[in-house]
Parts: sequence; C-alpha cells; structure tokens
Amino acid sequence: MKFDKFESFAKINMSLNVIKRLPNKYHKIESLIAFVKLSDHIKIRSNNLIKNKIYFYGKFSKGIDKNNTVSKLLNLLEKEKLIKNKKFEIKIKKNIPQKAGLGGGSMNAASIFKYLMKKKIVNISSKKAKEIAYKIGDDVILGLEKKNSILLKNHKIIRIKKKINFHVLIVMPKFGCSTKNIFLGVKQFSKPEYIRANKRLFDTNNLIQANNDLESIVFKKYSKIKHLKYFLSDLPNIVFCRMTGTGSAIVAYFKSKNAAINAAKIFKKKYKNYWYITSKTI
Repeated sequence: MKFDKFESFAKINMSLNVIKRLPNKYHKIESLIAFVKLSDHIKIRSNNLIKNKIYFYGKFSKGIDKNNTVSKLLNLLEKEKLIKNKKFEIKIKKNIPQKAGLGGGSMNAASIFKYLMKKKIVNISSKKAKEIAYKIGDDVILGLEKKNSILLKNHKIIRIKKKINFHVLIVMPKFGCSTKNIFLGVKQFSKPEYIRANKRLFDTNNLIQANNDLESIVFKKYSKIKHLKYFLSDLPNIVFCRMTGTGSAIVAYFKSKNAAINAAKIFKKKYKNYWYITSKTI
C-alpha cells in the first residue's frame, strides 16, 4: 500500500498571557495563535505488522523519545478502542526544531489525528476528539484546525477566519527551552484580556501592543535569547518581534517578503551558527 502524504505546520504564539497557577502546578494561559508555512512532512500507511512503526528523520529528529506525541496518540486511540485491527507505519521528516515553542510534536499528533478522522478510520464526535487531544498534550487541540485562534483561559478555542498576512523570520539559538522549567519561574500573573471572539485582536496595532509573559523569565535564564530579541527588534522594516511559546525561538514579523529576506541576510552575518528560516503566516 502506498503512503499518504501531508504536512504538519508550525504554530506561533503571537501573544501569551499567564493568568493563574493551578493546584496541579499547571497554568491557565490565554494566547493569540497563528500558523506558518514551516512544516514537518508526514507519510502514513496501514500495515500488517503486530505493532505501529514510527520513524523520525531529518535535521531535527535527534533525541525524540519513543514515548512521543504520535505514539501517545496511537496508544490512546487503541486503548479507547477507537482503532481496531489496524497498525500504521509513519515516517516524519522533522523540519521544525524541538523545544522552540513552535509546537512541532503537538502539531504532528494533531495532523495525524485529523487524517485518521478524515479517512473515517476513527469515528468520534468533536467533543470526544477534543478530550483525546487534551490527553496527549495541551497544544494538540490547536492543530486540529489550521486557523488563527484565540485560546481563552478556560481552554476554549475560538477560530478566526481573518488572515493576517505576515512574512516572518524565525530564529533559534543552539539550545531549546524546557516548557516545565520556564513555567516554574512564573511569579506574576496577568489579568484576562481575551473573553470572546474578536477579529480585531489580530489587527496589527493590537499585536504590536501584545506581550508574551514568559519572555522575562526566559531572558533572565538565557541572556543569549534576550540579546537575540534586541537584535531582531532593530532590523529594518520590522513590525514587531516576539518569542513564541516558552522559546527558544524568536519570531520577527514583516509586511513584505523582501523585508523578511533582507532581515535574514543581516541576521546571518551576525549569528552565523544559529538556525533561522523565513516563512509566511497561513
């Protein structure tokens, strides 16, 4: 049987507010989320083997644990008896760096989950799909729809049809950030700002004024990321610059492709050994 092929796109947090620490030590957050054309490439087919086979390859495949988001998804679907008498061979080319705040692993699981539902291999209600997604990881539900999204403090997600049309330069130092460790540093909390569907939240002026509450924690821990943001913020024609998720990736936003490409050239001269890519919001 031939492989089916599709892409798993990176997500970016255009804003992130930490609202509250919960008794289980997790946090309530709210965020404005978009997707960019940077993607992992996925191949999948059913097979006659006795267990699922998941292969990761490519630049950012090193060190992926066997207990990854994709294996968690398949194991959970089998445990819930939502997949019967089927095993899969899955190959994932990792173009999205790990521990970058770009949701690579979560989006892999979400994309495969969407594929299984679209092919009617898994037949469940949208409510049950959300329950499954949250059991795999908090970000997985974001990838079930490739739309700009408002994440509310109560975990509700509002999908927004408005396009934002930014060209971006995404950069990352030679190390990633641990989500758990960064959230452990949160001492102050923001008041909720997002309470309903509002397309204007994605207006450029609002995005410029927005914030990522985790930046101050990351910058104290990693001065290289702080200096990286300061450098990017001074690039020609930049609209704004912000860390995504818990880092370590920083995203610089531009209105034109040429501006992003020129910024990448300047960046490369200063940071010769850092990873970077130009892309565009979807």
